[in-house]
Order: sequence, then structure tokens, then C-alpha cells
Amino acid sequence: MEEGGLAPGKRLAAASGAWIVFEDEAGFSMTPPRARTWGRRGHTPVIRVRGRSRRRTSIAALCCYKPGETSRLIHRPRTHLRLKGARKSFSWQDYRDLLVRAHIQPDGPIVVVWDNLNTHLAAGLKRYEAEHDWLTTVRLPPYAPDLNPVEAVWSLVRRAMANTAFAIPDDLERVLRRELRRIQLRPHLIDGCLTATALALTPPTPP
Repeated sequence: MEEGGLAPGKRLAAASGAWIVFEDEAGFSMTPPRARTWGRRGHTPVIRVRGRSRRRTSIAALCCYKPGETSRLIHRPRTHLRLKGARKSFSWQDYRDLLVRAHIQPDGPIVVVWDNLNTHLAAGLKRYEAEHDWLTTVRLPPYAPDLNPVEAVWSLVRRAMANTAFAIPDDLERVLRRELRRIQLRPHLIDGCLTATALALTPPTPP
């Protein structure tokens, strides 16, 4: 794999025994996602939400893959207050800490595949990568969410949250934790997210 693109034929080589780690982030609010549901003929189902909250929850997630190993999902939540001057996204230090966790938990070098978000290109994060040989980053092509299995994770989470009326922000965060934990405990779902991208992991070829 090379920076700025994926290998020809949509194949990913887990070189040197590294984990291939895809990263993405998403935001969730008290307004529930809508989906089709059953209802009485002539009566449109209505979901009542108790006002709007100024809190917003962001989640950065990693889908970790390695041939012969159980796939893993690692995530980090961050709650934001919609106040003037308050940070509304993850800092590069947040991403660094998440990558350290991905290195320690599966216990091995990692190749991180992510988009060209400004924070991913921060000087501090690039410097950290240069100082640690267990970390390699690869950029997804521009406008290619279909190549990131974490996008399918968000789809699973939002599907489970559809048409849910959250009374308080803690209810939203509790459902997010529950659904992400459910996916963590079902590696076949994480594998299915990779399958949806049409990418394939191949073990390194012996010399």
C-alpha cells in the first residue's frame, strides 16, 4: 500500500505481521435517525423528542484486521458542548492516544488507513509516527468512504438507533455504548464491514 491510494485490485497486504487498521469518526445527536416502520393505515407514526440538547457525542472508531486473527473494533467517545469556543472535534492527541491503544490491545505493529482530515495531517501526529516504527499511516483516496469498513459500522449503529426517542443525553450515550459493544462481541459483523468494501486482506508472501 502507498500513501494516497490502495493497492491495485483492491488487495491489502498485511506486511511484516502488521494489523491493518481502518479509522473513521462520526457524530451523533439527540435527534434520532429515521427509518421505515409499521403503522396503522392513514396514521403517520410520530416520535416525540424532549427538546434539543446542546450536547453532541462524537466517536472515533478503528476496525482492526489481520489474517489468522480475530477482527476487532476499538472506539473512543467524546462529548461536546455546543458552546462558543468549545472544541467540536477530536484533537491530534486524541487520535494519537487511540492509535496507541490499537497498538497495545492487539499487541503488534499497525498500518492505519484513514482519510485526509486536517487533524490526521497535524505536524504533531506526523512527528509521533516518525518516532515510532510500529506505526505506519496510509491515506485513503479522496471521496472514498466506500473503501472504509468503519462506515458500515456507523450504518449498523444508526440502524439500531432508528426511530428511538432519547429523553436525556445519557440515554443516547448508553445506546451508543451498547451497540458498539454488541458489534465488538460479534467479529463476523466486523468482517462483514470489510467484505462490503470489496477489499481483501492477504498474508505476506514468503520470500
